Amino acid sequence: MKPDSRKIRKIIKSALIEDKAYNDITTKAIGHFGKRGTARIIAKQTGVISGIPIAIESFKSINKEISVLKKVKDGSRIKNNETVLIVNGDIEAILKAERTALNFLSHLSGISTLTAEFVKRLKGTRTKLLDTRKTLPGLREIEKYAVQMGGGENHRFDLSDMYLIKENHIAAAGGLENAIELVIIHRKRITSRRKFKVPQIEVEVTNLNELKIALNYDVDRIMLDNFTPQLVKKAILLVKKKKNNKIKLEASGGMDLSNISKYAATGVDYISVGALTHSAPAFNFSLLIDK
Repeated sequence: MKPDSRKIRKIIKSALIEDKAYNDITTKAIGHFGKRGTARIIAKQTGVISGIPIAIESFKSINKEISVLKKVKDGSRIKNNETVLIVNGDIEAILKAERTALNFLSHLSGISTLTAEFVKRLKGTRTKLLDTRKTLPGLREIEKYAVQMGGGENHRFDLSDMYLIKENHIAAAGGLENAIELVIIHRKRITSRRKFKVPQIEVEVTNLNELKIALNYDVDRIMLDNFTPQLVKKAILLVKKKKNNKIKLEASGGMDLSNISKYAATGVDYISVGALTHSAPAFNFSLLIDK
């Protein structure tokens, strides 16, 4: 998934306006109007980089004449003190866009670096790593892109992508069976009227009894919410007992770097981790103007 260029420009414009980049009083005081120069963006730690096109566009949004040389590409593993971008052009424009460019690069590289650490724990297993919708408002598309750059995969992008019957839907429908039946009816109704990909149905369950109920219906995926690895193994056995059952299982809740390997060892199809986007530490970069 490559982020939509129009959406990227809109996000960057909003960030530059927020920073009042066009009224940078410090840069105005220093002067250097029209003076050209070169700056380098340097990684201050080791990890996986993401957000290079967004950083480049941040500079070009201030001044289209700025040129940026990419030393690495998104998804690359970078080392401490490695130069990732060389920016050449109007010094004033570089200074105005500096923080916005670094903010995007730091945030997205933090996500891709954390994702890569989780993916490393899954090596040698069949389990795929998924993100969630626990993203910053307005930044979902680029955050999910950063997950991909780290080697992860995207869960549903928004509320229209797929049905996901969760605890509060079940409460609102008056029970698990009612909720599933209503969703199945709705899917049949909308797919008969429109020509588009049929949305999948996923059901969240909190115990084995709820899993047994969900397995009686035509659903595509079942989310095992806060199951222990031992319970995940039992859930997998229950699915295997169903003839011609192609239902996928997703383990979710309480996943971290210390326990994800145990869950993957069960053979579960997916593990979803909200921390990839909502708790990734910022990656450290510096921009230095060549003297």
